[in-house]
Amino acid sequence: MRRHRTAAGILLAVGALLTSGLLHAGAANAASPESASGPSAAAHTASTAEQHTSRTFWTAERMRAATPLDLLLTPRAAKSLKTPKTGGRSTTVEPTAAPASFPQAGGPWTGSGAVVTTSGRVFFTFQGRTASCTGNAVTSQNASTVITAGHCVKYQGSWHTNWIFVPAYNNGDAPYGQWPAAKTLTTPQWEASEDINNDVGAAIVAPLNGQRLTSVVGAQGIQFNGGYNKQMYSFGFPAASPYDGTKLIYCSGNSSKDFLLTQDHGLACNMTGGSSGGPWLTGFNEATGTGLQVSVNSFGYTFWPNQMFGPYFGDVAKALYDQAQTS
Repeated sequence: MRRHRTAAGILLAVGALLTSGLLHAGAANAASPESASGPSAAAHTASTAEQHTSRTFWTAERMRAATPLDLLLTPRAAKSLKTPKTGGRSTTVEPTAAPASFPQAGGPWTGSGAVVTTSGRVFFTFQGRTASCTGNAVTSQNASTVITAGHCVKYQGSWHTNWIFVPAYNNGDAPYGQWPAAKTLTTPQWEASEDINNDVGAAIVAPLNGQRLTSVVGAQGIQFNGGYNKQMYSFGFPAASPYDGTKLIYCSGNSSKDFLLTQDHGLACNMTGGSSGGPWLTGFNEATGTGLQVSVNSFGYTFWPNQMFGPYFGDVAKALYDQAQTS
């Protein structure tokens, strides 16, 4: 049987996960991860004037009103994304809340520690619409690097504009300020064909009040080629029902490897639109809120509710990170 390299017909209920524009059946290439020896990361630079515009654009009201794009689609488009056909039948994903327990399939993070300040909401405009994702500050040479999903910096050939990172976002409040991107980057594989295996993005944020990001909010470590089947904690700011984008939500449990179309990690998790780009941390210490980032929230399958997938951080992700942290 011929195996299709795209996810046409069976991939992605990403309407439940993505906010920067939805991947749809046939749009997400499921090719295997490639070597980092290829082209360098694709990048977009924001001028000083554009950075200033980003800061002034995102008022508390606009941040509260930023809507996951799956909710802004036309009914016809939304139906095609949320009910793709699988073997002649249609399925939908209806996210539900889960009880607070370990493993945790989705609930507010009530602990403290570094993850509260290193995680934040990402806001941007895409085709004239306001939208949000999640990002995380990581250790870097420039002390200014945020890791997120590729579709949270670029989608359908367009780089997002008015891009800011708001660490420790709290219902319209930005207790550590709004950090506009001076440069956004993604993997060459995402740039070329929106390869879901390499749905990784990064941003270098400009200094704020003379300080660099991680000197203000701290940073999580980052790990590459660390293997599969690990204990994971995933964090994000989901903004689609049953969540509203006001709280940091987490999932935890033992991860697996996707056995269907990708080389991604999998984790039981009911986070919805707005959580894309949120960090997956292994070796996580609940007391200190620290761990090693090894993936980001990326997508889900329509026929597999309450399961999140995130790209494996291998050589391609490392090349992106290396380019970002030295920019």
